[in-house]
Amino acid sequence: MSKPLEGYLLIADITGYTLYLSQSELDHAQQILTELLELLLEHTRPPLVLSRLAGDAVISYGLSDNFYKGQTFLEMIEDTYVAFRKAIEQMVLNNTCHCNACANISRLDLKFFIHYGSFAIQHIVDHDELVGSDVNLIHRLLKNHVTEQTSLSAYTLYTAQAIERLNLPGLMETLIPLEETYEYLGTEQIWVKDMHPIWEQKRAAMRVEIPPEQEGLRLETEIAMPPDLVWDYLIHPETLNRLIRADRMEVGHLSQGRIGSGAVYQCIHGKRTTPFTVLEWQPFEHILMQLPLPMPSSSCLMAFRLVPSPVGTRLFQIYSKTKGPLPFRLAGDLFLKAMAKQAKENLASFRREIEADLDHRSVALPVFLPTKVTKEMMRAALSNGEDRIQK
Repeated sequence: MSKPLEGYLLIADITGYTLYLSQSELDHAQQILTELLELLLEHTRPPLVLSRLAGDAVISYGLSDNFYKGQTFLEMIEDTYVAFRKAIEQMVLNNTCHCNACANISRLDLKFFIHYGSFAIQHIVDHDELVGSDVNLIHRLLKNHVTEQTSLSAYTLYTAQAIERLNLPGLMETLIPLEETYEYLGTEQIWVKDMHPIWEQKRAAMRVEIPPEQEGLRLETEIAMPPDLVWDYLIHPETLNRLIRADRMEVGHLSQGRIGSGAVYQCIHGKRTTPFTVLEWQPFEHILMQLPLPMPSSSCLMAFRLVPSPVGTRLFQIYSKTKGPLPFRLAGDLFLKAMAKQAKENLASFRREIEADLDHRSVALPVFLPTKVTKEMMRAALSNGEDRIQK
């Protein structure tokens, strides 16, 4: 058993699993649930570490000193939920079978449970078992009265400790406060987020790209880490400033403590402040900003695009041609060309610095290898669910 550690505990739990199995043909039901569990496992990637599968749930953890910032963690949860709902929607659209298992797919949904606390890791045969009172708490929270009190079937449940650690002022304004009481544990304050609006917003979102013919400057680099980690560095004012190279950078106009469309990065150069206004925010994929240029009534767009690659992530930084009166458009385009060399150097420096920082953080922490999930383990987890139905 390891020494006590501190970090996030996360459980992704498929809603309606027990009822689904009880009303469906088991061979088709197992195939569908296996696909959904595999999707959840694909989204359980470093710095999250998989602990184990438990029937309809994926249990993972993230160590405090080597984890996402609060906003990126929530965006990762939302990205997982959107991928899950998209998979359900595709299964329904592509379904030609009339068995109960296929007919009932749309009844499945997803819940998340997030807690922050202390735990130890005990290696048991084929998985890392998390142990400790905080582990007991998050498992007890799986049995709750949230749906009875709110009618929500898909939600994220946060403990008070998780809310404090996320450190996102205004977050609780979007959450439903509830309490749960358990024998030996007493009353726990929890907060609940409805996940359905997240899916609806993502479905309705339209990406705005800078057309190739409107590009004034395009830069790119390969970064040896996955898009979610590059994103975690990119959106933080301190590390984004390694690309912009202002004296300092701040961010304001947040929504519930989070950066998104409408937020403004303030680039401060001495007594002059240049606002970079966020027009579009697609976590782990795309950011579009509008920024003024040093010519009157002139501005341009700047986009960051993250694309998975064999190395990790290909990061694009794209500036549009200048918008404004004709003389200033010409001057602005010349300005962009003049800054190209320095911008290229800044992008290369950004890549080196964040790769070095990630290497430093990884080496400084205990190393625990994620569990490798086999088909046999998947079948065993699903069989545990069938056993519960039959009892």
